[in-house]
Order: sequence, then structure tokens, then C-alpha cells
Amino acid sequence: MPRHDEITQLLARQGDAAEELRRAALRVKREIVGARVFLRGLIEFSNVCRCDCLYCGIRKSNAKVTRYTLDDDEILAGVQFAADHGYGAVVLQSGERNDDAFTDRVARLVEVIKHRFPALGVTLSCGEESIGVYRRWRAAGADRYLLRIESTNPVLFHKIHDTASRYELRKQALDDLRSAGFTVGSGVMIGIPGQTLDDLAHDLEFFRDMDLDMIGMGPYLAHGDTPMGQAHPDTGKEKCQRLELALNMIALTRLMLRDVNIAAATSLQAIAPLDGRQRGILAGANVIMPNVGETAHRKDYLLYDHKPGTDENADATRQSLEKSLREIGEEIAYFESGTPLHYTRRTTR
Repeated sequence: MPRHDEITQLLARQGDAAEELRRAALRVKREIVGARVFLRGLIEFSNVCRCDCLYCGIRKSNAKVTRYTLDDDEILAGVQFAADHGYGAVVLQSGERNDDAFTDRVARLVEVIKHRFPALGVTLSCGEESIGVYRRWRAAGADRYLLRIESTNPVLFHKIHDTASRYELRKQALDDLRSAGFTVGSGVMIGIPGQTLDDLAHDLEFFRDMDLDMIGMGPYLAHGDTPMGQAHPDTGKEKCQRLELALNMIALTRLMLRDVNIAAATSLQAIAPLDGRQRGILAGANVIMPNVGETAHRKDYLLYDHKPGTDENADATRQSLEKSLREIGEEIAYFESGTPLHYTRRTTR
């Protein structure tokens, strides 16, 4: 396991040295999970959020957002598509709410999905909740939970979140998810204004020390209707630098944690439309989360500007992914839930 100073040096690699790092990560990825990529059908079922995070396009203070919540039939149509087309799992993602109506509805939806599609994995990404809610959602049948911490530097965490958000509560929520029996995922934004390589090295050590099963991370991208986006608008050069750094983070996560699941985030594709996600896979990622929800509301769920795929239907996305992955020597692992080997080993040791 590399020392902290060695991690920062590896993150700083560029050019041929960076490509060498990513090739090493790809070898580990293929050794552990093969030349295969797992699909998770993403359904962004609501953009209503109680939080006011400074970087996020659906923050509660953004009056320019058209708020929506999909009804049960719309959600289940996306789940049906995923099941019919061999996706191993679905991800139900929303803004953060913790009222009873919301938590009750999520529990009921999970029960319906698992009853109709028992082989389909269900991941939730609905923010911080009490351990009681997490246990209820787990008992309903949810398998996995993604709760990104965004930065493990407490000072930076507080700079990018609203005053109601606390680093300690986010970390406790990750512990609670483990206690509730979930396959647990987290992740960070890469290239946040003020972030250093030292911060990112600590992020990687946090993933390791928390014994996480899944990692979802990508380059920070600005949204023009947020305080951070207005204070720090993106430039083309900055975005390219963040992409390269994100690929190094993916590679180091694979080399350090080996048997976790790592997502190739949509934000990679936002910077490099032709091959961003493919480059993520070639750096060691093994999961892609294409959107299977209705196209009507996708433009209302923009965490950052210029998000790709907002007008592409689910079937076109699947066909495009299949072709692009074949070109880099990978294939989609259809009809496999893709439970992380790390979770299996963690819960049986």
C-alpha cells in the first residue's frame, strides 16, 4: 500500500507516466472482474431537495429549476426497461428529503421492485437519513446505497455545502449504512476550487479506511446558477486537467482497493463526449450508469451544466455503450447484478 506522499506523486503523473498508471489499473481490473462492465439503470425520480449545497444545480434556492417527482408508473417503466434489457441493477436517485411521506414511498417502491424483479439489484442514492430509515429501506429489499461525501477535508466540505450540512453527520451516515447491512458506496468531486493533491490523497485513504464497497466519483463541473459556478466558472483547460486527474484517481482507487466496484461517471463524458466513459473503464472502472428514466425530466436534473444524455432515449444509449465498449475490448455483463467482490469478502470474513 503506497504511503501518503507516494499517492500524491502518483496523482500528479501526466503523459506517458499517467498512461502507465492507468494500464496497471486496467490489468488489476481485468484480473479481478474480467473485461466486463456492469450496467446500472439510473432513474432520477425527483429533483426536490432540502439541501442548499453551493455547487449543485438542484439546490433548494435555485428558483430556475422546474421541480418534479416521477409517479410510480414512470419509475416502474424505467425499471421494466432495465430488467428487459439485461441491466443487472437499477439506481433510484433523488434530491435529499427526510419527511415521512418520502421515506415511506421509497420503502414501498423498493418492495414493489423486488417483488416484480427479484433478481434485479436495487441501489438507492437519496442522501442522509436516520439509521432507522436505512434499516427500513434495507428490509424492504434495497441492496446498495451510494452516499458521496464529495470531500474528506472537513474544511473544504463545509465550504461547498450549506450550513445545515456537517462532515461528521455524513461520515456517521456511512457508518450507519454499513450497520444497516448495505453494500456501501461513496465518492468525491475532483478538481473542486481550493482542492489539493494532498486532499485527494486523503480521499483515497478514506475510501480504504472506511472499507467501502463502491466508489462513484468524477471531475467537478460548474453549474452557472449556483454560487460556486458563478464564482468559479469553468474553462476548457481546467476541465481537461480535471479529467486527467479524475482518471488518475480511478486508477489509484483500483490499484489500492482492487476488488471494489468503480463507476465511470457521466461527468467524464461531459468533458470528453467521444470517449470519456471509455477512458474511465480503461483506467480501472467497471460500472456505468446509463439513464433509463423518461427523457421529459432529464433537463430538470442538472447537477452541473452541459450534462450529456438528456435527450437520448434509453435504448439508443444502451446500443451506443455496447459498441463503444466493444471497441476497447470490453463487454457488458448482461443479467448480472455485479455485487462487488469486496462486499462479498467483507461480509464473509
